[in-house]
Amino acid sequence: MTTTKDKYMAGFEDYDRGTQEIELEIERKGIVLGIDWSDEVQVRTLAREALDHMKEDVKLAASSHVDRQLMARVDLFGLAALMLKTMAESADQGIESHGGSAWKAFAKALWAEAALRKQQ
Repeated sequence: MTTTKDKYMAGFEDYDRGTQEIELEIERKGIVLGIDWSDEVQVRTLAREALDHMKEDVKLAASSHVDRQLMARVDLFGLAALMLKTMAESADQGIESHGGSAWKAFAKALWAEAALRKQQ
């Protein structure tokens, strides 16, 4: 079992707080984009888009007029990267990091898409 002291001393990270902050932003972007985190097909499609179109969407967002939907999507894709990095880093420290329903749904879809790509 990991103690609070161990959690902070291992990498000087507060994974619980980081997880909460990332999930709050994921939920906010989900509201802007109309994401139903309980809709597995919608979330899986979003995960696929995150893995496929990140670079193109960032370039488009930087070069076009203010498109709030596109900006929210780009932000969400960045949050996905932070979420996965947080999970990997905390796991290396023996700490399981996960948020609530939005976090779990998005992480599950991202891992499934990544696994599918490894098989191809």
